[in-house]
Amino acid sequence: MNRFHFLFLLAPLLMMACSSTSEYRQNSSDTAVRGQKSRTKSVIPKISAENLYAAAQKAYQAKDYEKSYDYFQAAAKQWAGSPRELESLYWSLRAAGKMNNHGETLETANNLLKTKTWSAGQLSEIYAYKHRALESEARFDEEVLSIETALALPQLAREYDSLKIKANELISNRMSPQQLQDLSASSNQSSFKALAYFRLAEFNLDARDSSEARSNLSRCLGVADPNSDLARRAKDLLEQLEAVRRVEPKTIGVVLPMTGKYAAMSQKTLRGIQLGLGLSGQAPSSFKLAIVDSEGNPDLARKGVEKLVKEDNTIAIVGSLLSKTAPAVASKASELGVPSIALSQKYGITELGPSVFRNSLTSEMQVRHLVRTAMEDMGLRKFAILYPNDAYGVEFANLFWDEVLARGGSVTAAQIYSPKETDFKDVIQRLVGTYYVEARADEYKLRLKDWSLAQTKKSARNLPPEDLLPPIVDFDGVFIPDNAKALGQISAMLAFNGVKSVKLLGTNLWNVPGLAKRAGNSAQQIVFVDSFVNTDPRFEKSSFVRDFRSQFNEDPGVFEVQAYDSALILRQLIAQGATSRESLARSLASLRNFPGSLGELNMSEDREVLRPVMALGLESGSIVPIRRSTQK
Repeated sequence: MNRFHFLFLLAPLLMMACSSTSEYRQNSSDTAVRGQKSRTKSVIPKISAENLYAAAQKAYQAKDYEKSYDYFQAAAKQWAGSPRELESLYWSLRAAGKMNNHGETLETANNLLKTKTWSAGQLSEIYAYKHRALESEARFDEEVLSIETALALPQLAREYDSLKIKANELISNRMSPQQLQDLSASSNQSSFKALAYFRLAEFNLDARDSSEARSNLSRCLGVADPNSDLARRAKDLLEQLEAVRRVEPKTIGVVLPMTGKYAAMSQKTLRGIQLGLGLSGQAPSSFKLAIVDSEGNPDLARKGVEKLVKEDNTIAIVGSLLSKTAPAVASKASELGVPSIALSQKYGITELGPSVFRNSLTSEMQVRHLVRTAMEDMGLRKFAILYPNDAYGVEFANLFWDEVLARGGSVTAAQIYSPKETDFKDVIQRLVGTYYVEARADEYKLRLKDWSLAQTKKSARNLPPEDLLPPIVDFDGVFIPDNAKALGQISAMLAFNGVKSVKLLGTNLWNVPGLAKRAGNSAQQIVFVDSFVNTDPRFEKSSFVRDFRSQFNEDPGVFEVQAYDSALILRQLIAQGATSRESLARSLASLRNFPGSLGELNMSEDREVLRPVMALGLESGSIVPIRRSTQK
């Protein structure tokens, strides 16, 4: 755009130029606004305004924006009171924007905006520079207020939607609580105020300040369009917060997959909860259960938590069992401020919120005790890992590897396999280095030569044996995080490939009837961990087992044990006075030396119930605890 073209655009301003320029002169003497860059001002030559303007244009074209800005400003001062002042100031805004000097950009833009007769294009450009500068300095509340002013200008009617979207984005994603507070007090735009109040409520909820969240949600509803989506969301959140305030101290919520393929597991868990709350027998306690069937669906589990809070007013929630649904239950319960006890082994579940607890024999607990037993009690130092390519196998393999290294041991071999694998021949051969013969070519040639010389009868049909290369067994134990069926197949193939006299290490998946038959000749090498074994006299003689058998006429398992302990903990803490959700969460977090079904229970700093763990093995065909004095 040349100078004459620009003057043509400024023609409507000629009549008011004289009255407006005094405002510019006054504002230019104000102190520099926030964000003003410290820089050395250009030396202004003593030449006419026309020549200064021409020099400024030349500097601008050369991208020397600092010099261009100073020259445009100097020319404007010489032209004070004439239309050319506005022209020069307009160009100085462009120069300030180009050199990213936010203070000078804002100062110039604010001065220019005092003139009311800019065209739509000029106004849009001035506001664009102003908003860019404000955003660069994270002054988002001021930017929204500036957008609010721009929305009222008829020249910018075509930009109404884009400006409003921009303001909403700043409020929703960029503004701090203090900026939101300032905006809610200053804005005259009801939709902006409503959104600011809603975002403040979300910050309050993150800080667990439900009282202030309720106040801000009420303020939001007071100014929001009642038919808007924002009003609906605010109303839903407010209803949830009100529901959180209503608590039935003796009503415990349960979220389990009561139907489907996990129904049997859920029934076992429910029996443990009922016994722990004292709901079984001839004289049931005053506690109540509110049960939701998640059907193994995370969405249904999440909705179930809302029902338990809004309609049943439960003080706490037990569940879920499944890794698939546990995060949904835990996160929703945490969002509503309800303490929950997960029974799932899902990794990192307690990280979802400060009121999320877990009572389960986790992968970390198992691996920690297994590796300690193997290395400290049995003297093993080198390990191999054989693991299925599924979430369970990969998680346990990684934890085991890390724990071994942390204790100064080493992992000398690792091999992954498909969860559907049934023939482990190739898998074992890869583990012990007999699968890829070319990797041991020199050794193979020597052994082949020795074998050929040992043959008394020469025949083309007399082929060398498959096990010509011996296995490389540079490990003392093999960790197999898989079920007992896989153990049986793997142990047989290890023996077939010449891997003998090494310990086979596993998880509580091996604590099942028929383990001895699965293990076969490797029975004496089996080592795994669990919370209990039903042949242990301490388990047999416990009051929990006695009561469970009396009520249900069967032996309890791991699901019943963990559920019973969870319910018993809640029952005792509530009876001791923890009758609000907040006080119950505090009591759970400080749980120490609690007499559980199989021993004392303590809560870790990560809100994990530290369950007793024992090393187990096989003796005379039965699963028994391994005595530390005889493990080496």
